[in-house]
Amino acid sequence: MENIKTSTKIILAGAGIFLLILVASPFAFRFGVMELMMSLRGVVISLLGATLVLIAALVYMMIANRNVLRKDRNLLVLGALLSLIPIITIGPQIVKVRSVPAIHDITTDTENPPMFNAIVKLRENAPNGLEYGSTELPAAELGKLQKTAYPDIAPIETSLTVSEAISRAEKILEDQGLEIVSNDASNGLLEATDTTMWFGFKDDVVVRVSEEQQTNRVDVRSVSRVGVSDVGANAARIEKFLEAF
Repeated sequence: MENIKTSTKIILAGAGIFLLILVASPFAFRFGVMELMMSLRGVVISLLGATLVLIAALVYMMIANRNVLRKDRNLLVLGALLSLIPIITIGPQIVKVRSVPAIHDITTDTENPPMFNAIVKLRENAPNGLEYGSTELPAAELGKLQKTAYPDIAPIETSLTVSEAISRAEKILEDQGLEIVSNDASNGLLEATDTTMWFGFKDDVVVRVSEEQQTNRVDVRSVSRVGVSDVGANAARIEKFLEAF
């Protein structure tokens, strides 16, 4: 019986520790206390540790039930629930990483992507550049990967004037929590930045409105400052914008 009580305390403590690691690692990177790779390792450790804790909690819950140890059983249930938080939070992200291409630059126009202006200075020290494509992944290949993974991302045709379209785009991005960096309606450009809650990752967005004969065309581009894969975040952001527009 004493062994079960000790194991229960260890399991509950383990669940709390791995939950703390899950929360602390991203914030440690965001505030400059920890490097990105170390922070990501912390998140993975949290997931793996929580999985082991969950398995142990389930095993000892059965033992506690069999021995009618209600208090220990309840504590083990709490430990299992706490250990589920890292699994539910990180597990789907890992699955998604394997289901989307390792790209971080998404646009409605892969032939002539919208170009950033004001945001260029803000990305001077960013690991990812703003040139569409790279030596390792040429623009044509990048565009092909995007179209295969996100076939619904395409330009919008609108009857709004350039100025009206830019104003509408600005309101949508603000409503979606992005920080507007530049509104250059005279040139049909709007630039904004999105910052994630935990890691503080910054993704930059540019909206371009081009005049055409009958209607005006709205293009969007979203690019991560850090990371090879965006885990589908940029595509989801553009899809959300297009739907709202």
